[in-house]
Order: sequence, then structure tokens, then C-alpha cells
Amino acid sequence: MTDTSAATPLSRKDFVSDQDVRWCPGCGDYSILAQTQKTMPDLGVPKEKFVFVAGIGCSSRFPYYMNAFGFHTIHGRAPAIATGVKIANPDLSVWVITGDGDALSIGGNHLIHVLRRNVDINIVMFNNQIYGLTKGQYSPTSEFGKKTKSSPFGSLDRPFNPPSVALGAQSTFVARTIDSHTHHLQEMLKRVHEHKGTSFLEVYQNCNIFNDGAFAHLKDREVKDDNVLELKHGEPMIFGKEKNKGIRLNGFNPEMVKIGTGISADDLLVHDENNRNLAGLLANFTEDDSLPTPLGVIYSEDQPRYEELMIEQIEEAKKKLGEGDLQKLLAGTDTWEVA
Repeated sequence: MTDTSAATPLSRKDFVSDQDVRWCPGCGDYSILAQTQKTMPDLGVPKEKFVFVAGIGCSSRFPYYMNAFGFHTIHGRAPAIATGVKIANPDLSVWVITGDGDALSIGGNHLIHVLRRNVDINIVMFNNQIYGLTKGQYSPTSEFGKKTKSSPFGSLDRPFNPPSVALGAQSTFVARTIDSHTHHLQEMLKRVHEHKGTSFLEVYQNCNIFNDGAFAHLKDREVKDDNVLELKHGEPMIFGKEKNKGIRLNGFNPEMVKIGTGISADDLLVHDENNRNLAGLLANFTEDDSLPTPLGVIYSEDQPRYEELMIEQIEEAKKKLGEGDLQKLLAGTDTWEVA
């Protein structure tokens, strides 16, 4: 890879690899790849400082298509590899590219622990609500009753709600976007990078072969404005094609209301991305058909990062105990005599 200094202007071409992109024609992954390649030059990071780590799945081919350092690891274990990379090289910009199956099924345990540790890595999870690479089995985010090759009479599993999972694992940054909302996707990638700590970005992504149209109500021009709530920090929650709908609290319950029927913008909920309780409400909007789907930064907070705390702990240990002796550590201090 060509060495690039931070002062050298970068473009999308600098992040396009020489590998043929092998996704199905029309797959939403193409858009996510394109927006990532467009966004990386704007982050002010030298190209040799980027690392993309992936597990297994359609999304996990991503490192091959980015002209940057990367690892194609094993199923569900990308967060563990990325954690090691970041701890060994704290100055790197480390990105985990994963899918709903890779992250939430076999990789669920690794995901929740990297989130709670708050390692400064960026997790981008493609969610198409299906297993695409293995040809259309239901995934941890598939809706209840989903008929697939592995659930011919309908799935009996209740699906995970990824933002709720992330919040429950004490993630310090949770956001959501859609593959076809290109400008919004770029904006969210920038926010992910800016956050210091573990960032979790869910990207709704269409699998046009095995689950086509799963997010049509959020994409189709005729209906999307009435189904999408774009979150903006410090602004009231207004949406709709005519910008005449909003969200207010009725006791502890959010409800959709129409502006102008005795209700004004002053009566609506104002988004505060630093409010964890509000984030919990927003994350659960997707489980209520009467409410719009929130897009944007659901939650963000500053907390000490794992790698920083680890370095501080090592330095404190050195002050108290000295540099230490590896051979003595390996030999240990306990001995036994076996008669």
C-alpha cells in the first residue's frame, strides 16, 4: 500500500482497491461501500492509519474492497481482533464491518463485551434481516413468523432490536441509517469516527435476492417521509411529507400527533442524544407500528476508553512494581513436590 501523509489530499479513488466487487447486482452493500470510500478522505486520517476488520458474511468481504489495511477474520470474532489491533496500536482508526447474523448470532457475545468495554473502534452493522451469504435463512433480526429455507412454517424467534441491544450493553454511541440515504449515511459515518469510544451504527441494507423490499416503507418516495423520523439534536421530533406530524409524550408513552390540531412544535419531544432514557424510548419505536422509524444518532456520551485505562493501569503498575521480569512471571511463584 502506498504510504500517504496526512497532509496529502485524498479522494475516493485512494480507497478503491483493485479487487472485483462480488456482490449481487443491486445489493445495498454497494452503496455502503461507495459512501465509506467517499467519506474516509474527509476524516483527516492518513490512509495507512485505517484498518477494516470483518467476520464472515456478505458484508464481511468489505476489507477486500477498501484500499487500506484490513483483516478478514472468523465468524463473529471481528470485535475481538479489532480490540487487539486498537490496544496494540491506539493511534489507528479501526473499523469493524459486520452483518446482523455475524454480529448478533455467533458473534453476539463478542459484540456486547466490546460495547461495554468502550474500546475506541467503529462498528458498522449491515442489517438486511436475513442470512444472505448462506442463501436466505432467517437471522436474529428477521421478523416473527418469517418464512425462509430454515423456517418454512415461520420463525418462532422474537427478533433482536439492535439499538436496544447496544444500549443494554452500555454502548456510548448508537446510531442508525439506511443504505440508500447516501448523504445521511455519510453524515453518520463521520459521527461514528468523531466519537471517542465504541461506536455502533446500524445500517438498514436491502438484500434484493433473499429479502427484497424489507425496508420499502422507509425508502419508497411516496411513503418514506411519513415513516422516517430523522433525529436532530436539540430539535423537536417532527416528520411527515408535510412536516405536520410529531412525537410527544403521553405519560411515559410516546405517541404520534398532528401539528396544527391544537398542538404546536412546543408540545413535542425535543431530541437529546445525551439522554439515555430517551434513547431507550427511541430504540423501541421499531416495535410499534404507530410510530416512525428513528434515523440518526440515538445516543452519545463520553466515557473513559478501555485502551486509555489499560495504559494508565500499566504505568501505575510499573511505578509500584518496576518493569517486571517476563521469565519470572512465566515460571511463577508456586511450586509443588510430587512424591
